[in-house]
Amino acid sequence: MSSSIDFTASLTSIQTNLYRIGGPIIIIIGTTSSIISLTVFCKKVLRKNPCSVYFVAFNVINFLYVYASILPTSLSLGYALHFVTENLPICRLLIYTTFLFDCLSPFYLIMASVDRILITSSNVSVRQRSTCRLAYKCIIGGALFWMLFQSHALVWTNILQVESNYLYCYFSAGVYFTFIAYYSLIIKGIFVPLLMASFGLWTIKNIRNIRRIRVNPHLIIPRVRTTNTTTTLLNSKDRQLVLILLVNIIIYIVFSFMLTAVAMYEQITQNDTKSFEQIQIDLFARNIAIFSTYIPFCVNSYIN
Repeated sequence: MSSSIDFTASLTSIQTNLYRIGGPIIIIIGTTSSIISLTVFCKKVLRKNPCSVYFVAFNVINFLYVYASILPTSLSLGYALHFVTENLPICRLLIYTTFLFDCLSPFYLIMASVDRILITSSNVSVRQRSTCRLAYKCIIGGALFWMLFQSHALVWTNILQVESNYLYCYFSAGVYFTFIAYYSLIIKGIFVPLLMASFGLWTIKNIRNIRRIRVNPHLIIPRVRTTNTTTTLLNSKDRQLVLILLVNIIIYIVFSFMLTAVAMYEQITQNDTKSFEQIQIDLFARNIAIFSTYIPFCVNSYIN
């Protein structure tokens, strides 16, 4: 019994120190990263590029996510400041904004991937569909859609009590909770990374096809620089944006995998009878996995 108590106490200590020390560090890194990225992508030389428009939206959402999700979680788990569980409207608002920004960030990455597929196409008419006007429409339309789609969190989020002295802000158990769990697992955990990976591979395939194209010297193509025998359909900025996008996709997939694995395990074992020690291990694994998902929101300017 004593060894079991010591083990769970060690897990709690590791979790607390991770959020107490790592939380402020990742908040500072994330804030700096978003500001640097916004400064770069808002420059005149880039802001007329549709992919840059998506990256501006992406970094604005990442900045908001840092303070809507990472900050409250770090204060709660690292410093035992549970202000979220003391006020139901704040609880619902934070869960809503967390879900909203957590969906918008990968959504804008996906739309940037679509733009890179368009711009790397060997078909002129397809490349011409990559416009800032389309980017603005997708950004605004996507924001409105996800704001409405996640509005359920403003109604069905509650402050729940697990133990006599432990409260947390989440969805109540039942059919709705099961729906949210499977939605998070299937859509966010599996479908979104697969979609990103597919679009990334599609872009790479387009780039390889571009290198095989022979130039017709009498054909005038937008964004084309001709040489004696070959053509470069992508200018240097577009090539750099493709690389930046692919690296961001890889980072997102890698650091989202752990939470997906934990969520799959939780769904498989949800009907099992677990000891107090096993519950603490599961909670520890989930909180570590959640911390790992914060990394893609905070490091994009450094990897770029």
